[in-house]
Amino acid sequence: MIGREMVRWTDGGRASQLAAVLMGTTILAGVPADALAQAAPKASASKASTSKTAAPKATAPKAAPASSVADPDASAVPIVTIQVKGSERLEPQTVLSYIKMRVGQPYTKASADAALKDLYSTELFKDVQINNDGGVVVIQVQENPVVNRIILEGNKRIKDDKILPEIKVSPRQIFTRSKIRADVARIIELYKRQGRYAATVEPKMVSLDQNRVDIVFEITEGDKSKVRQINIIGNEHFSDGELRSEMVTKQARFTRLFSSGTSYDPDRMAFDQQKLRQFYLTQGYADFRVVSAVAELTPDKKDFIITYVVEEGQRYKFGDVKVESQLRDFDGEKMAKNLVMHKGDWYNAKQVEDTIEGLNETAGAFGYAFADVRPQYDRDKENLTMGLTFVIQEAPRVYVERIDINGNTLTQDKVIRREFRLAEGDAFNSLQVKRSTNRIKSLGYFQEKFEVEQKPGAADDRIILEANVEEKPTGELQLSAGFSSLESFIFQASIRQRNFRGRGQTVGLSGSLSRYSKSVEASFVEPYLFDKNISLGVDIYRRDYNSFNFQNSDRRTTYEQSTTGFQVRAGVPLTEYLTAVGRYTLNYDDVGLGSQYFTADGACDPLVAGRYLCDAIGKRLSSIVGLSLIYDTLDNRQRPTRGFTASVNVDFAGLGGDVKYARLRGNASKFFNLGKGFIFSLSAEGGVIKGLAGDNVRLTDRFYLGEPQIRGFGIRGVGPRVLRKYITDGVVSTKRSDWQDDALGGNYYYMGRAEMEIPLGSGAREMGLRPSIFADIGAVWSVKQPALSQCETGCTPLYTQTNADGSTTTTTSATNSTTGQNNVATGNFQYNFIEEFVGDTWKPRVAVGIGVNWNSPFGPFRIDVSRALLKEDGDRSKTFTFNVGTQF
Repeated sequence: MIGREMVRWTDGGRASQLAAVLMGTTILAGVPADALAQAAPKASASKASTSKTAAPKATAPKAAPASSVADPDASAVPIVTIQVKGSERLEPQTVLSYIKMRVGQPYTKASADAALKDLYSTELFKDVQINNDGGVVVIQVQENPVVNRIILEGNKRIKDDKILPEIKVSPRQIFTRSKIRADVARIIELYKRQGRYAATVEPKMVSLDQNRVDIVFEITEGDKSKVRQINIIGNEHFSDGELRSEMVTKQARFTRLFSSGTSYDPDRMAFDQQKLRQFYLTQGYADFRVVSAVAELTPDKKDFIITYVVEEGQRYKFGDVKVESQLRDFDGEKMAKNLVMHKGDWYNAKQVEDTIEGLNETAGAFGYAFADVRPQYDRDKENLTMGLTFVIQEAPRVYVERIDINGNTLTQDKVIRREFRLAEGDAFNSLQVKRSTNRIKSLGYFQEKFEVEQKPGAADDRIILEANVEEKPTGELQLSAGFSSLESFIFQASIRQRNFRGRGQTVGLSGSLSRYSKSVEASFVEPYLFDKNISLGVDIYRRDYNSFNFQNSDRRTTYEQSTTGFQVRAGVPLTEYLTAVGRYTLNYDDVGLGSQYFTADGACDPLVAGRYLCDAIGKRLSSIVGLSLIYDTLDNRQRPTRGFTASVNVDFAGLGGDVKYARLRGNASKFFNLGKGFIFSLSAEGGVIKGLAGDNVRLTDRFYLGEPQIRGFGIRGVGPRVLRKYITDGVVSTKRSDWQDDALGGNYYYMGRAEMEIPLGSGAREMGLRPSIFADIGAVWSVKQPALSQCETGCTPLYTQTNADGSTTTTTSATNSTTGQNNVATGNFQYNFIEEFVGDTWKPRVAVGIGVNWNSPFGPFRIDVSRALLKEDGDRSKTFTFNVGTQF
């Protein structure tokens, strides 16, 4: 009689069930594999098993027939038919294509087991059963459901767009537990990278109709696992604090609230070990090593405790330092005298690295592109000295075989090639290659981490320079709105293309509108006119500016200036770093006052407006010729970290037009990279303007200082000015906000600034925070004192004017005792007042303070808190200023 056999696996117990099958145990439907061992005596009586494969009874069994022991599949029968049941999405023939079992083959446990493994390996099935009834094999399958959607819950620190790309299960795919487990591990790994080691992910499945499921990942993010303590064992010559200061990882403290360095990161920990080694090697400890580094997670999974065990070793000094050159152009003895290290100095590995780099650059500057500088050490452990010989290996002179440019899809080749300081066939020069790299970077058209690669040419004395560029967008469309403490609300719009048609040209159109100014400007710049090293720029503009003063803490518009004009400029490089720029400017200025400053007959009222404003009004044409000499070695013009720049600017007005003056200005800035993110800068500027042909310099052409040029003072808050102090009941007001304050500017000025940019943690840098401390100094002076009015009780001369015939005319006022007003021929004024001319001195004004630049998510933000340490009578100080805007 033929036995009936059924084999079934479930995804949850495949390993134990497979073991049972391999041991000859029949797998019963619905019975866990671990229960079969206990149910083995009863299994021999089951209809679903064969007598030859049943487990022996607990009592002494009868010996099995020899044939059954020797061949457990001796009674195997051929397969008559194979049926597939339970499949919904898959065709039965598709299911059969996954297995090797075929009609006519003998049915064995091995073949059934292989079929089970093949079907489960497809990950298409949740459950599989194989039944054999006299050669009729029935494969009963239950398909895995289809994923309908992926849902994330509880994730606040990491958004969906960061997690979903890491998840391998996606909608319309087959659900499998192995994929879900892998996705859970990936999500947890994302949180570990952020230092959240307490994060947990609980996957849940929501069953839907048509064998579909929604996968829900319930995320508990937890707090960041901070570094509570950094312990260092074995350090004798340096304190724990000194060594911790060299590390990137920092201990979690309240003062490091915005620092990401307090989070635990295994990669950062490995980097810190290198930092410790570098520090000790710069201090002479050549044998230093980190014995072990262990990070322990506290039981609450909130903090880590890191322990380093170090071995400092002995401290070495430099022994004999030599240079051996196999290049004929180099004298080793002379070069050794110019090295920074000398015998008897403490050993410093950083100096060795810098010397190797310097020697390579020197060799490259002489055309030896492939020069190899190798240090040879002579360690004397008894005398604790480190002898050092720099061997410059022999190498041929190298010439540029060709220059290849790749990756430029928009920018024309010539735009890049003209920035190279080397041409094909020239002798190789590493300094010129570095300069070429910086010039191409300064274009702003390509990726920031650009380098000119050097590759061997067709011969040993040939080299190929390869510029692999990656273009970035150069068109800018910007709409911005903001609020400034200077001009209240500001609206700006601009469109600019810095690489127009791939030719390197700049085309722009911009406009701005605020409470006190508005402008529109169009510009065009061709950096290489007719492919010659001559730049040409044209600007056409209209600018309206409202000057203002303060009265009773209120801003009042004093004069309105409208300027319409254009400027044409051309630049020619004199040397690699020195450029001469000539320019011509034509401006039409219209300066006017409000109606309140005029009398009924249309004349300017000097009592109300002041003589200085009455002299400024009118229309005039300015024709200005200028020349600038610019010297620039900055590493980055947008945000320099090192280098020097200086310029001298000369302008002459009087080549036609109504205005005649000469103006000279100069400025210089120096930037120092102090390391570890500290950037120190010094800048100074000054100028002088002189009227020509007997003309006085007009109010609108003078120099002005204050916010934002000198922080700590209000706008135009430094320099000569007229203060009008009002008299009430015979008492002169001493409250500054009640005075009328009119800045007059000056014919001379100077200004200087020292600023230190202070680095914060990497977290603050990621947020765009750049704090700094600064000190500003400056002054503006030398203006002809205007005639002042003294309008007190009674009749007092206002202005005394000398006529052409030598006589004098005096304008007077008389007080109306009934109304208490000054009644004058030119108009009515409500209060008595006196005027004072103050602030006309070269003495320096000094202010110090702190500021913060923040590239916030809603736009750039700048805040300064400063204090004026030195000021003169009449100067208007200001402690707090800010500027914020946004882009949309």
